[in-house]
Amino acid sequence: MPTLSDIEAKVSRGERLVTEDALFLFNHPDLLAVGQLANRVREAKHGDRTYFNKNMRVEVTNVCVASCLFCSFAKLEEGSPGAHTMKLEEAWRELETRMDDPPSEIHIVNGLHPGLPFSYYEDLIKGFKRIKPDIHMKCFTAVEIHFFAQHYKMTYEQVFEKLKAAGLDSLPGGGAEIFHPEVRSRISDDKATGAEWLEVHRIAHRMGLRTNATMLFGHIETFEHRVDHMQRLRDLQDETKGFQAFIPLAFHPDGNGMKNLPAPTAIDDLRTIAVSRLFLDNFDHVKAYWVSSTPDVAQIALRFGADDLDGTIVHETIYQAAGSTSPQGLSYAQLVRLIREAGRIPVERDTLYNVVKEHPRAAMPEAAVKVKDRKAHLHVIGGAS
Repeated sequence: MPTLSDIEAKVSRGERLVTEDALFLFNHPDLLAVGQLANRVREAKHGDRTYFNKNMRVEVTNVCVASCLFCSFAKLEEGSPGAHTMKLEEAWRELETRMDDPPSEIHIVNGLHPGLPFSYYEDLIKGFKRIKPDIHMKCFTAVEIHFFAQHYKMTYEQVFEKLKAAGLDSLPGGGAEIFHPEVRSRISDDKATGAEWLEVHRIAHRMGLRTNATMLFGHIETFEHRVDHMQRLRDLQDETKGFQAFIPLAFHPDGNGMKNLPAPTAIDDLRTIAVSRLFLDNFDHVKAYWVSSTPDVAQIALRFGADDLDGTIVHETIYQAAGSTSPQGLSYAQLVRLIREAGRIPVERDTLYNVVKEHPRAAMPEAAVKVKDRKAHLHVIGGAS
């Protein structure tokens, strides 16, 4: 059994942690010590720089043949209460109405709709590119790509060839959930398996597409399942070097088949981010997805291993359906403020982590400035009395 000193020594020597180390860190009672170690790795990679981008989410359909227990977003068939599928013009309008201050990225994830032609997805991408030719299209989870291949009788390669020709630029990391079949067979047994999810990303990387990876945590899985999940991702990254960021996603119980389970705590959020930063040594970025963890916890996570807050989002609906109390979007200024108040340097990036703008470090976090101004104000009032 390792000790924290053993793991600290490994980190100092630049040695790779093993699964026993990760399990020890998940179970270690001193969260601050684990977070401090993750912060060392984070700062060695990125210093104080913290990334975000101007992006927007579009979910064009929530009709889905899968019946994942954790999902509050999907509807089983068209015409069901709450089911929606956008006409292409409606989807494109989401960008058209924001062209006065356009995003750099459109992030599209959907249900697995059995009634749409494949050309719908091709035309969807092409339409956004017509409106803004340099927009980055980060579209369709590996689960969707697997569904496309099965439903439209194509190989993964053929799906990617057609979507790349339409303007697909990269893949989001959704649909990973938990890879281990002990968990996946219970929470999402009628969609792509963990092995199939990994194979989709393997082929995407081979075809020149960068992708992200997620993990849905805090439901019925164990720490062993989380470490197994990260081990499979680390192994694939060793092979392909195509992943950009790892994104732990906190489970939300409202309105789904696991509504009797408690949501993970902020402590679990922070610990999972910290352990992932320490274990996934071949991932450049660990993202604190403020939508799932709340902006407040995501801000703290910037001292627990995370170096990215995602982006403006604009209009998120999947976590909203599951009871998230996070806003549907944050403004550019709000993201800059969150990062600065954490004592970090805000860096606007594009989807591929090219720097768009690096903001100057705040002389003092804004909250401290407010306290200082308030004290000065009270001093003046006291003097007047």
